[in-house]
Amino acid sequence: MRIALIAPPFIPVPPKNYGGTELFIGHLARGLRDLGLEPVVYTNGESTIDVERRWLYGEANWPIKGEIYDSLLDMNHTAWAVADAARDCDVIHLNNVPGLVHSRFVDTPFVYTVHHVHEPELSAFYRHYPQVQYVTISDFQRRQEKMPHMRTVHHGIDLDQYHLVEKKQSYLAFIGRIAPVKGTHLAIQAAKRAGMPLKIAGEVQPIFQDYYDTQIKPHIDGRNVEYVGKADLAAKNELLGHATAMLFPIQWDEPFGLVMIEAMACGTPVIAFPGGSVQEVVREGVSGAICRSVKEMATKAQSASTAYRPAEVRAYAAQNFSREVMAAKYAALYGELIKKGAASVTGKAAANPLAA
Repeated sequence: MRIALIAPPFIPVPPKNYGGTELFIGHLARGLRDLGLEPVVYTNGESTIDVERRWLYGEANWPIKGEIYDSLLDMNHTAWAVADAARDCDVIHLNNVPGLVHSRFVDTPFVYTVHHVHEPELSAFYRHYPQVQYVTISDFQRRQEKMPHMRTVHHGIDLDQYHLVEKKQSYLAFIGRIAPVKGTHLAIQAAKRAGMPLKIAGEVQPIFQDYYDTQIKPHIDGRNVEYVGKADLAAKNELLGHATAMLFPIQWDEPFGLVMIEAMACGTPVIAFPGGSVQEVVREGVSGAICRSVKEMATKAQSASTAYRPAEVRAYAAQNFSREVMAAKYAALYGELIKKGAASVTGKAAANPLAA
């Protein structure tokens, strides 16, 4: 079974730093390969994923330069990828919007993973393509949509890439884009209230430079609040693995939040605000806590070193959010779609004997 995994052309697979969708595609590709499937990843030429790779653009293009320019790149890359995949792949799995328009012209089954927060305009667009199998990454996300063919598959990661650290250090961690919706400023407030150092890692995008300069930078002293810059896999292991807890004071309905399960894979509990998928990912008292205020977040952070056992936090992640669990669910879905497509062709032939 050959599966085309089409990524946007902007960030390598797997990503060197930021790139949630690209991280997902990398984990899924390896998981499918380990199950005996043949994934083909359509990406850019800087990608290093160790499965078959195909690309139109040799270089990554992040951060994006402008909406019109980058939309043209995305459309061109995706049109080429769909046309190429239709020749020798059994399922085409999209992870960007432009590919949906080509599903009208190709008989190969399409899967589309919805990676973004609910947008009414996009939902209206999706309903023009009812033949596509949509996958939501949380039940919260699925309840907001109305496409006829939907199911939820939670993200999973390769736990072998994340190291369990049993002996934690007395500091808190925050990893994510430095943006108001991620609540970086609230993480600082909670850490100060808890009397614990905070280490912050993440990208400062140009659009949020003023937010960083006015609400984050003034608090950075290198001792109580430290900004360590962008975090690759090694840096995530170091930062998350040794932290007492990771703060996730989200201010929007996060569709999933991969960093939560990355922290859990390191045996580090997640102290979060509710929103979107959080209640599906964080199990109260097992892998973290869900708080309603900065004060409560500070209190939970103070007690995290005694409230959670790192090995149990990691075991929870392995049971629910491993690469193997995710890949098996997608493989089952691909098989269903191929079987349904074969049955449809057989039915058409039986109804029209001249077709043979």
